[in-house]
Amino acid sequence: MDEAPANDNRNGVRKDGTRKWWVLALWLALTFAVSLAGSAVTLPKIPVWYAALAKPSFTPPDWLFGPVWTILYILMAVAVWRVGGAIRSPARHLATILFCIQLALNAIWSPVFFGLEAPLAGLYVIVALDIFVGATLIAFWRLDRLAGIMFVPYLAWVCYATALNAAIVMRN
Repeated sequence: MDEAPANDNRNGVRKDGTRKWWVLALWLALTFAVSLAGSAVTLPKIPVWYAALAKPSFTPPDWLFGPVWTILYILMAVAVWRVGGAIRSPARHLATILFCIQLALNAIWSPVFFGLEAPLAGLYVIVALDIFVGATLIAFWRLDRLAGIMFVPYLAWVCYATALNAAIVMRN
């Protein structure tokens, strides 16, 4: 029979309190896969289609998006990794599902907004993303306060991006 090693409780944290680093590597790989897929759709559209859109005065410079998203994806991966170390429970399961849903919505937004050149459809996606990022933050907070705190900048940025998306819809 396959038994877990004596120091492994199989939910991301060893009995000595240390976390499994390979699980973090998997979460980082997943979040950055979403990032790379979004960039592959977005970058070709910036110089022509996106540049031609009427944008609000609060639009950040294009160079800012890469560094901000890099930080946010790292925070997201570390947060879900921390939550994965919580005691197995329906709350942990729900938090992980919410994380995966918001990550899927995150992955969908760039192909919709940029790939399809559809800001209105992108707005619908990003509003759903706002809701699921908020729900994920709450679920994470209940399990691991630091994981919840790590989601605050992400929620703030996505809400800002929602305002930007809405302004683009109104101006174009």
